[in-house]
Amino acid sequence: MIIGLGIDFVNVDRMRHWVEVDGIIKRYFHESEIKAAFSRGSSSVLSMAARFAAKEAFGKALGTGLRGIKLTDIEVRNNHNGKPEIVLHETALEAYMEMGGAGIHLSLSHEEEAAVAVVIIEG
Repeated sequence: MIIGLGIDFVNVDRMRHWVEVDGIIKRYFHESEIKAAFSRGSSSVLSMAARFAAKEAFGKALGTGLRGIKLTDIEVRNNHNGKPEIVLHETALEAYMEMGGAGIHLSLSHEEEAAVAVVIIEG
């Protein structure tokens, strides 16, 4: 049963700016996300924008927003087939378990100017 649904849209220029500001991406992204994004070369900013949208969409699916959750505790990565997945740590995992979450579905998409993410939480 679906117990949460969230969607978010991120302008890619926002990520371009964040990459230029020292330390800001480390505040919002898990170490593995940063490494994976920068391995993508010229599309690294698109990857980061989609992942940030996923974090925001996760907060919306929780129904509480990201209050009390460290963004670095929401890790977006690709499985062996390339499918994006959310892996939760500490504060994010606690909020998810408290909600009664039993499964997370994630879809990402991006173009030159924008990225979008949809998150469904099953209970």
